[in-house]
Amino acid sequence: MELSSRLRIANRTVGEWVSTLPTVLILLITIFLASGEIIHSQLLKFGERNWEEYFLLRATQNAPTCERERDIEEEVARTIAEREASAADDPLAALLGNDIDEDAIRRSLERSQQVCEGRWERYERVESRLTPGVIAYRAVETSVAMAVTELGGYKRLLLCLLLLICAATATVTRHHIGLRPIRTRRDHYVSTSAQLVANLMLMVSAIIYRGRELDSIADGIQVNHFYLHAFWIAGFGLLALINIWQLARPPQDRTEPGGSWPKAVLTIPLYTFMCLSAGTQFMLDGYYHGMSVYLGMMMELSTLFLNLALYIWIGMMLRQTRMAQLVFNVFRPWQMSPELLCFVVLLVTALPTAYTGASGIFVIAAGAVIYSELMRAGARPQMALATTAMSGSMGVLLRPCLLVVIIAALNNAVTTAELFSSGLKVFFLTLLLFFIFSQFARKEPARIAPFREALPKSLVLLRPLIPYVLIIAAVVLFFRWGLDRRLDEFSAPIILPVVLLAVLFYEYVLLGKDKRAEFVRQTEAEGRIRPKGFEHALRTATSETTVHIGALLMLMALSVSVGGIVERAGLMEAVPSEFSSMWIAMGIIALTLVLTGMFMDPYGAVILVNATIAPIAISAGIDPLHFWLVALVSFELGYVTPPVALNHLLTRQVVGEEEVERAKLSTGSFWTRHEKFLLPIAVLFTALLMVSFLPLAFDGLHEWLFQRLDVRQVIPLD
Repeated sequence: MELSSRLRIANRTVGEWVSTLPTVLILLITIFLASGEIIHSQLLKFGERNWEEYFLLRATQNAPTCERERDIEEEVARTIAEREASAADDPLAALLGNDIDEDAIRRSLERSQQVCEGRWERYERVESRLTPGVIAYRAVETSVAMAVTELGGYKRLLLCLLLLICAATATVTRHHIGLRPIRTRRDHYVSTSAQLVANLMLMVSAIIYRGRELDSIADGIQVNHFYLHAFWIAGFGLLALINIWQLARPPQDRTEPGGSWPKAVLTIPLYTFMCLSAGTQFMLDGYYHGMSVYLGMMMELSTLFLNLALYIWIGMMLRQTRMAQLVFNVFRPWQMSPELLCFVVLLVTALPTAYTGASGIFVIAAGAVIYSELMRAGARPQMALATTAMSGSMGVLLRPCLLVVIIAALNNAVTTAELFSSGLKVFFLTLLLFFIFSQFARKEPARIAPFREALPKSLVLLRPLIPYVLIIAAVVLFFRWGLDRRLDEFSAPIILPVVLLAVLFYEYVLLGKDKRAEFVRQTEAEGRIRPKGFEHALRTATSETTVHIGALLMLMALSVSVGGIVERAGLMEAVPSEFSSMWIAMGIIALTLVLTGMFMDPYGAVILVNATIAPIAISAGIDPLHFWLVALVSFELGYVTPPVALNHLLTRQVVGEEEVERAKLSTGSFWTRHEKFLLPIAVLFTALLMVSFLPLAFDGLHEWLFQRLDVRQVIPLD
């Protein structure tokens, strides 16, 4: 692995050629496919506006094969002669009659001649209008149509390749998500050995599944996407080979000797735990290819998971810009107290969190800036960590969060418009609760600079943001007017990457040298290296994207398998299907949802819950919209609650293990010492209680909070 980082080809590392480059190509193809049909539709409209009957001009014309000049009378005579000869040879002709209608034959030939003449006239008209401009435009338009049609059927392959390439990268760089990082030699051997076993289990499962499908083909059963098996087998085999190489060549310079077994177990990636538990259970059931079957189910939602990869790319490109830093600069003149600043941070970051998928991606993209700015403002380290972790959760209820789109895609009981409408109200409730609970450990009175002093300074600091606003507006308006596509939850994965590419181009190409030098000093002060140019920034963002996609998608893929184990084992059947009270039903269901969120990633949890718990809740009389709002809040509570606490793990990755260790306190109250966990838990637990039970007690509140909308939106799964 060290060799791949030292060896360079054309000033690029081997890792960038075999990992970063394929990843960016797959992401660009995904954007093209997502917008390809709309682009083609606009190309057709443009063609019709500029060339009359373009639908004829776009098709390849072949000269008609019929004779344009024909002697009708000669044709009539020949036809009559042929029929008389045929009648003479037919012994039944005398009984059936052999009268030949000469006028009918003539009329038929004349109509045929008219049709032929029309074909020739249309052909000549089209040929006369085929200018070089039309031919060139037609070549572009038909090429786009062919590319969309051909590539559109390979989204599953794109997701498969993306997952395996990025998983291999995350394995090489040891970037998979675990409860603690590898520090000692024992950590390395335990973690890598467990990954090796898990990857071998996945490879064997894929081999067995391929054999089963071959048997099905032999029996005459149609099997779709059979070619994917070879990629799965090769991919998991590659991951196993990487683990073997890592075991043979441990990183001597990056690990300490010794180590304890309990701590070493905690370094095993979460996806590995899931794989070992699910794979073992499948083998005990004799369902040896179970994990591969559930990976296939994940491929059925290929569009949504490819969109998630795009959101991660968006977040990593955002990280390469100075937008987050400029936004924080606007708030500095107000000299807010730490608690008030944390409140404002969650309010401001909620929208970009929603636009980056609300799965912790924003924590990865801007978590380091958020933490450093809060610490600079005097926030307690524990509170700064709590706020950074919560910044990855607050946008889950806001448009255009991908998690909400998946919920609406999986069932017809709710729509994205309804979920976002109700979610906005729950968001402000949660924000208010955060402000209240943040005051518990306050060390000083709330403060804010005088309005007349702070406002002029903030307005001055808003000026550097004006070009970014104009760039964003220009891209959004281009899609709106040029491609007839609004920025919403369905188009965000297409439009936002273009927005960030335009922002990167502005910063690294159009921005003046003085401004670039200023930002270089700022990033170096934060311990980060400023990319040298646009291409370098894009390459850096994509390299970071690759490892995060590998870590998150492997976690989600195995979450689907764990969900399959839960479903097959009937664990959800332990939840009663009938309840004596809706209050009891809500309490049991909310507890089950929180436990699900504690151990599964959000997307895998949604798929499992939709198939198991949602029908139980609806049969118990809980409104579907109410249930899914409770589910989303429950999941967010699970993501900040140990033992896993995914948002805290991501915060630790971006803030740094040493900084998190320094933030630990040995003195003070229990709340003060554990505020990074207790503050998010208290906020979200209170919000969960209020959202779950208050609407059951007050019909008016239920009607206001879960208002049904008339507009229904249909979301394609693939």
